[in-house]
Amino acid sequence: MKKTGAQLLCEGLIHHGGTKIFGIPGGAILPLYGTLSQYPELEHILVRHEQGASHAADGFSRATGKPGICFATSGPGATNLITGMATAMMDSSPMIAITGQVSRPGIGKDSFQEIDITGASLPVTKHNYLVMNASEIPQVVKEAFYIATTGRPGPVLIDIPRDVFMEEVEFDSSYWKEEIEILGYNPPKFANNTQVDKAVKLIEKSNRPVILAGHGVIISHAYDELLKLAESVQIPVVTTLLGISSFPENHVLSLSFPGMHGVAWASLALDQADLVIAIGSRFDDRITGDTSRFATKSKKIHIDIDPAEINKNIEVDVPLIGNVKDVLNQLLPKLKPKTHIDWINHIDKLKSDHPSLKIKKTDDLIGQYVVKSLSDETKGQSVIVTGVGQHQMWAAQHYMYCSQNSWISSGGLGTMGFEVPAALGAKVGCPDKMVWSIAGDGGFQMTLSELATIVENNIKVKFALLNNNHLGMITQWQEMFFDEDYYANAYTANPDFVKLANAYGMKALSVDNNEDVRPAIREANAHDGPFLIDFKIKKEENVFPMIPSGQSVNELVEESIDGN
Repeated sequence: MKKTGAQLLCEGLIHHGGTKIFGIPGGAILPLYGTLSQYPELEHILVRHEQGASHAADGFSRATGKPGICFATSGPGATNLITGMATAMMDSSPMIAITGQVSRPGIGKDSFQEIDITGASLPVTKHNYLVMNASEIPQVVKEAFYIATTGRPGPVLIDIPRDVFMEEVEFDSSYWKEEIEILGYNPPKFANNTQVDKAVKLIEKSNRPVILAGHGVIISHAYDELLKLAESVQIPVVTTLLGISSFPENHVLSLSFPGMHGVAWASLALDQADLVIAIGSRFDDRITGDTSRFATKSKKIHIDIDPAEINKNIEVDVPLIGNVKDVLNQLLPKLKPKTHIDWINHIDKLKSDHPSLKIKKTDDLIGQYVVKSLSDETKGQSVIVTGVGQHQMWAAQHYMYCSQNSWISSGGLGTMGFEVPAALGAKVGCPDKMVWSIAGDGGFQMTLSELATIVENNIKVKFALLNNNHLGMITQWQEMFFDEDYYANAYTANPDFVKLANAYGMKALSVDNNEDVRPAIREANAHDGPFLIDFKIKKEENVFPMIPSGQSVNELVEESIDGN
């Protein structure tokens, strides 16, 4: 049977479960859009900007564990995907990006809307393809999904010339049933048994162990294994920023997250531990600070699927290279139950001595109170999506994440503008879950055009906009490290966000006092549709605790609360 390249691509997407697509058409990719109507299984959501398409695909991926899919045309359409692909690459999020390219005769001739997107995207994709014949598409699609979702996940780009979409070739549909195998690509599954035994001995000897749980726990769905490890050997758990929601924060062994803006007791516990078990974490600089002074009293076990991460930032004693879930299942049967009462009591004292999450009493509306109120009103059960900045840190600190995989944020790249389209994608992926985007007014304005997409498709995302008319984290750093030399940090012409939301057809409220916070959240929760609350928070409110960049826990700065 003869099929066009566009038909082969659509059938490949369907075969691999890629039925939700975020994109915008353009000349080079129009033959693919002209084929979508033949495949009702594919639901295309028309976004307002290609960056929104890539972030929405990323949010979908993180919420579901399935690869998100985005479409863009050639030239500027393709380059607009790069920030989203880089965000996904840094945070190991699987994504399939499909771009149109100028027709084959025009490649390399500076044709209209031509760009070498495979070359431009090479640093921000796990792999990419330029498909020069329609007959290659089935194999490329198979490989793309396999590469994106196995090993350490990441984005894969497929660039297809316009005439290849229209080219007809013979195709046997039984091909989709064949298994895929890529020579030289064999992601590890189980760790070396000798190394596992070494890890067991270190755990048995340890009196002050700490688990550092990263994004790899979430990616490999190792929630139960992590919980069993923590409970059976009584090991406290700190999470990385992206590891938040890998371990229930209402659990007695949960210590929240450490590092630059993590809670003080989590950072101190890592510093005072005699064993750190890093699981699916890359020892990010926001956790380690000065690597020469990071957790110097401890032995270190590092579980990771990516061999390149071992000893990259921190030297470890026992590397366990393999899939987190599988490696934990190697470890667990070999471990004997153990208690660490003295260590747990010591950490309780650290919590008492360093009350990092205490919110000061003030008549001013502050972001911390808004987030804590949202946590209480949703009972820690909502999916929270953030951008980057002060609002992100308050959301990480003061929302109690009680359900699995309920935190979605840009960690590695730190992408402002992630919050609106990623929340859109997360809600499309999990329509039965409540999704709140906690946003700052700076990042919100970078991609707020996707409010139109949200309203048009009745995507029932709720927005808590922490609006202080400032780039809050920039202002904080200028205050603390640049002698209060405030420059390019304030917005003097922010729009009326309620009127803006209303203009898009979204219900919205403005809140400027503490008494109205919880009633507004309840109204948003009860509303059967998208909803925005513009919380007008105090302009100059810093995020604490803080370990200055490149420093260690010895330079920890804590906020003075109630004069103490």
